[in-house]
Amino acid sequence: MAARNPLVAAVFGHQVNVTDAEAILGHRFAQPELLREALTHRSASTHGVRRAGAVASNERLEFIGDRVLGLLIAEWLAERFPGEQEGALGRRLALLVSQPVLAEIAETAGLPAVLHVSDGETKAGVRKLATVLADATEAVIGALYLDGGIVAARGFVRRAFLSAMEGQKRPPKDAKTGLQEWAQRRGFPLPSYLVVTRDGPPHAPNFVISVTVAEQTAQGVAGTKRAAEMMAAEDLLGRLKK
Repeated sequence: MAARNPLVAAVFGHQVNVTDAEAILGHRFAQPELLREALTHRSASTHGVRRAGAVASNERLEFIGDRVLGLLIAEWLAERFPGEQEGALGRRLALLVSQPVLAEIAETAGLPAVLHVSDGETKAGVRKLATVLADATEAVIGALYLDGGIVAARGFVRRAFLSAMEGQKRPPKDAKTGLQEWAQRRGFPLPSYLVVTRDGPPHAPNFVISVTVAEQTAQGVAGTKRAAEMMAAEDLLGRLKK
């Protein structure tokens, strides 16, 4: 893991320090409000408040950044591994855009120090949660894309994800296989998957599936049973490996 960015040794608290955040991302924003939004957790959002300076949470930018990141990582993988087929490339991509990797990227870059979180949530440790850090990583990528186009977003992604990319000597196994092997090596029963809920119309179902190994459980949510199982396995495997 790369050393923490020395630019962000301190926590800046209740405001997004635009200058330091720009230094982390390597981009000078023409629209700094995008950067403020990207680094504003929903607990600190003032969206809907009728006053000057109201800031929305980073959820919309996270949505955009997720798509941009997938494209940029797919592009990069195709360049680095021209002889690999879709299945292997897909497993590489799934790992690189997974929550544990995104959270580690945020930690290494120093995003927690410039993330705007409410007092109460800060005391509760929300700033350190993998889900929050992963969301912030995607949100800043979305902000970079909207402010500086694909070139700005690509520059950050290739710098921030270089270590994770270079660490993939071989295509990773899918999360369900990895979780099963983790359990077998330690003498635990095989992972147990359970459909928690299935709702939505027939043409657009929504599955919530849980997986349990070694008395630990995680859930995945997706439009297909297999995808939800994979998400649950990925989440649990990442936690077990820590």
